Amino acid sequence: MHDHAIDLIAAQDAGTEAALLALNNAHAEETSFLTIDAWRTLIEAAYAATCIGGAAALLIAFDDQAVYDGVNFQWFRSRWKNFVYVDRVIVADSHRGRGVARALYDELFRRMVASGHTTLTCEVNINPPNPGSDVFHARLGFNEVGRAELPDRGKEVRYLVKDLT
Repeated sequence: MHDHAIDLIAAQDAGTEAALLALNNAHAEETSFLTIDAWRTLIEAAYAATCIGGAAALLIAFDDQAVYDGVNFQWFRSRWKNFVYVDRVIVADSHRGRGVARALYDELFRRMVASGHTTLTCEVNINPPNPGSDVFHARLGFNEVGRAELPDRGKEVRYLVKDLT
């Protein structure tokens, strides 16, 4: 069990919201750069938008019914039903190795089981490489189900799935 307090991003004060957006944008190569308006739209559409320790870490995920046009989300939507897609999980450098990403995922697993969702999906960059994310998702039991080149973003990704049944 984790002792990390998990909060809703939408419930944060303006200063913490700004710090979370800054954390996101510091990792735009792995995820994507967002303006404040795009950030708020993402949070409003999310199935889960959670954080730990103010701006120590964040997780944003969408379920299969979300109004979201992300290319990776759409890849999963065309192939799966009853899924949740992790759009981004980011841990501040100063909090890595402390179990915060695992705590965010464990909370997401609990929520998914309670709401009847059976499949968790995500993508991890191959190019540019993201070896920390590869190791993390492998430890959680994710399996690769596809790959895609995203030349408009200068990325290649691996699509991963974890069955919760």
